[in-house]
Amino acid sequence: MALATTRTARPPSLPRSLWRSTVGKKAVMAVTGLIMLAYLVAHMLGNLKVFFGAGEFNHYGHWIRTIGEPFLHHMWFLWLARVVLTASVLLHGVAAYQLSRRDRAARPAKYQHTRQRTSYATRTMRWGGVILALFIVWHILDLTTLTVNPNHQEGHPYQNLVASFDRWYVSAFYIAAMLALGLHIRHGFWSAAQTLGANSPRRDRVFKALANLLAAVLTCGFIAVPVGVLTGVVS
Repeated sequence: MALATTRTARPPSLPRSLWRSTVGKKAVMAVTGLIMLAYLVAHMLGNLKVFFGAGEFNHYGHWIRTIGEPFLHHMWFLWLARVVLTASVLLHGVAAYQLSRRDRAARPAKYQHTRQRTSYATRTMRWGGVILALFIVWHILDLTTLTVNPNHQEGHPYQNLVASFDRWYVSAFYIAAMLALGLHIRHGFWSAAQTLGANSPRRDRVFKALANLLAAVLTCGFIAVPVGVLTGVVS
C-alpha cells in the first residue's frame, strides 16, 4: 500500500500578505504618496529657477544629470530616481484601483440608490488620479523625450520649457492638472497620516493645516511657471 504524502501549504510571504490586505494596500498608497510628495517639492523648487533666467535654469538642468559623480556614473542618479518614481506611481495607482474595486464589491447592491458614501473628496481623488496619470504621460513626451514639443532644442531645458508653455492649450492642460494635484495632495496627505497612525485628536488640526499648506504651495508654485511664460515674465 502506497503511502500518500501530504504537503502542507506554504504560507504566503509577509509582503504578499500585506499586499492582499486592505490595510497593506492603504499603507502602500501612503508610503508611495509620501515618496512622490518629496519629489514634487524638489521638482517645484527646481522649476522655479526658471524665473532666474536661461543660464540658471539650464545649469540646473545639467546639474541634476551629474548628481553623485564621480561615485555614480553620469545620469545614474537621475535614472535611479525615475525608477523609484515609476514604481511608486504604478504601486499607488494599482493599490488605489484595487481598493476601489474592493469597496464597490463590498457595497450592498440594494443600498446603492440611497447610499451616499462616495464623497466629494473620494470622487476628486479618483478622477484627479486619472487626470494626473494622463498628464504624466504627456509631460514625459513633452519635456523629457521632447516627442510632442515641435520647437524643442536638444540640451536646452529653459528653451524647451518656454516652447512648451507658449502653446496656450498645453499651459491650460498643465494648470488643470496642477489644480487636480493640489486637491489630490490635500486629501491624500491627510489620508496617509491616518493610515500610518501619525495623527491623533491633538494633532488633527496640525495635519489638516499642513495638508492645506502643502497643496496650496505646490499648486501655486507649479502654476506660476506656465503663467510666467504666458504673461511674458519668462521668455
